Amino acid sequence: MSYKRVLIKFSGEALSGSAGYGIDTSILNYIADEIKKVVETDVEVAIVIGGGNIIRGVDTSKDGVISRSSADHMGMLATVINGIALQEAIEKKGVHVRLQTAIQMDKVAEPFIIRRAIRHFEKKRVVIFAGGTGNPFFTTDTGATLRGIQISADIVIKATKVDGVYDKDPKKYPDAKKLYKLTYDEALNDNIKVMDETAITLAKDNKMPILVCDMFKENNLVDIIKNGNLANCSIVGG
Repeated sequence: MSYKRVLIKFSGEALSGSAGYGIDTSILNYIADEIKKVVETDVEVAIVIGGGNIIRGVDTSKDGVISRSSADHMGMLATVINGIALQEAIEKKGVHVRLQTAIQMDKVAEPFIIRRAIRHFEKKRVVIFAGGTGNPFFTTDTGATLRGIQISADIVIKATKVDGVYDKDPKKYPDAKKLYKLTYDEALNDNIKVMDETAITLAKDNKMPILVCDMFKENNLVDIIKNGNLANCSIVGG
């Protein structure tokens, strides 16, 4: 494997650490270190980050007080907060980075413009895409797949708390089996949680491979991207 450009998706929940809410700056610093290692291998890096450490639209709207559309827009704003934080952390590592948002807010970030993003890659800058797709009813997983396709990334990497995809929850079932390689159709099975159905279908239609790996294993990202070591991950459609 040889990747020139990758899109890495981080969940917002991962930023909260043991607190379960907000931003744990030690985790933020760790992620920035891991991103710097990838950049130093001369690979172009894009990032999408979720907002679940601050608010989740589907949960906020479940009792009907706040509509799903409004709750999802609140979630998009949460991803911008996380994007600003991650931009700061990466910059402090001496890496050039730009934040683009699907919802225009020019006081804090650039608007999402594909050609501008590509130009940033050419200048060896990391680009963080926040604000999801800019529309309610879509997850940040779908936003990550969409942005990966739009920027012609070689692969979308979903950095999670587990080392790949299992046939059932490994935290609940000790006999859970790891699935190192899956087809898109296998990834759409109800018991296999890779990404939501829209994200997987979008990846399938555009032949975009998705890799799921453990973000908390130090050097794992660079080992996968540069060395092709797939021992600590699973791949869909690759």
